[in-house]
Amino acid sequence: MGRNPNEPYYNPKYPTIEDLRKKAKNKIPKFAFEYLDGGCNDDVNVKKNTDEIRNVELIPRYLASPTKSNLKTTLFGHTYDAPFGVAPVGLQGLMWPNAPEILAKAAFENNIPFILSTVSTSSIERIAEITEGQAWFQLYHPAKTTLRNDFLKRAQDAGYSVLVILCDVPTFGYRPRDIRNGLAMPPKMSGRNILQILARPKWAYHTLVHGQPNFETLKPYMPKNLNLSQLGKFMDDTFSGRLFEEKIKPIRDMWDGKLVLKGVASKEDTEKAISLGLDGIIVSNHGGRQLDAGESTIAPLTRIAKKYGDKITVMMDSGIRSGPDIARCLASGAQFTFMGRSFMYGVSALGNKGGDHTITILKKQLQQVMEQINCENVSHLSDHLVK
Repeated sequence: MGRNPNEPYYNPKYPTIEDLRKKAKNKIPKFAFEYLDGGCNDDVNVKKNTDEIRNVELIPRYLASPTKSNLKTTLFGHTYDAPFGVAPVGLQGLMWPNAPEILAKAAFENNIPFILSTVSTSSIERIAEITEGQAWFQLYHPAKTTLRNDFLKRAQDAGYSVLVILCDVPTFGYRPRDIRNGLAMPPKMSGRNILQILARPKWAYHTLVHGQPNFETLKPYMPKNLNLSQLGKFMDDTFSGRLFEEKIKPIRDMWDGKLVLKGVASKEDTEKAISLGLDGIIVSNHGGRQLDAGESTIAPLTRIAKKYGDKITVMMDSGIRSGPDIARCLASGAQFTFMGRSFMYGVSALGNKGGDHTITILKKQLQQVMEQINCENVSHLSDHLVK
């Protein structure tokens, strides 16, 4: 018998995110996998993010009256079917062709948020079409005011209601794998990379079908026929990474929807976000790709949520790889969570079904944790935290 089309897609050969990671490693070229999987410098925070999340413990209450666990979560006036979403990831089409469209479609059909990065490989307009305007847009701050204004207008015209501004990329992270693979700016395709492509014929075929990945949102502003060196200079000239008060104020004035600051890792930045009238923050260290000498995300999340959770919506990403991880973060004070690599492993491993399968894994795992500890609603997970 075939699978019931009304049931969520689930492939029992890959029951964990780590299974998807291993499959992705064997399915996409090494340079693409290392771009996805690696952090900065010595990968200290990539490992520490997950390890320290998993130090969080939950208390089960077995003899209490049983309750039915509910994953639904209301965020910025919208009730989502689960307390997690797809984090913004740059160059998604490099890891798997058409990846942003696949993940946006899966997120929309499963009623969870998808955040489009400015430097992903699909456009503001295309993702809005797929999600009927339900996606979020993450803005890398442009150097020119005219370009900033145009990004905001395009996002508003396309129906986006949540804008995410990024504060944790004041510099390009020092990523040794990408440097060795020629994926720093300017990128280059070495003979070694070409051999890696030939060793992954399915990836090569799908890339041929969908075309070479490009920065689709940036296309209207890019001169035609840029060579790789010119592309690197264009990116350097186009974006001004460091975000501060005078850059945020005009965005707050112009943007009518919800405004979220991503990359927060301190009480000081949280207080600034509140004073500037932002609606939410995402506690994050960019997946361990920017600062190896910093804290893991769960550490500042706990402090920030305790002090400011009633003043601003506090969310989190970086290091979350399972349903139990989501439960741990929510119990520690996050009101919502996002994952980047976990979803990219899924789509790189399983193509068009990868987004749906990853969502199903996470829902099943989180549901089991909540039922095991007898937690009725995700907002009650903090009641089960081992202090």
